Amino acid sequence: QVQFVESGGGLVQAGGSLRLSCTSSGKVAPIGWYRQAPGKERELVARISTGGSTNYADSVKDRFTISRDNTKNLVYLQMNSLKPEDTAVYYCNLHPYFKNYWGQGTQVTVSS
Repeated sequence: QVQFVESGGGLVQAGGSLRLSCTSSGKVAPIGWYRQAPGKERELVARISTGGSTNYADSVKDRFTISRDNTKNLVYLQMNSLKPEDTAVYYCNLHPYFKNYWGQGTQVTVSS
């Protein structure tokens, strides 16, 4: 059973920045950052291959940056120019995700 642990969330004003971290007990693999806002379905925000290729949802393109350190098996999500609509619980998981691997997530709240 692979475990994902997310950290780095918090309360920030609109226009601010946060850096999320994701650690995994599994081997290095393609990873996605996902988020779920209240009343909405979980959505993919960004993904990164083992080699570092990245893709972003249109809503976060040019504001968020996903990166990884394979030596530490860590994946990061740098979030800049945050907006109130970025408020959600953020999760990391494999990409494509495996439903049994969801962690607790980390709450990001952006105030206007």
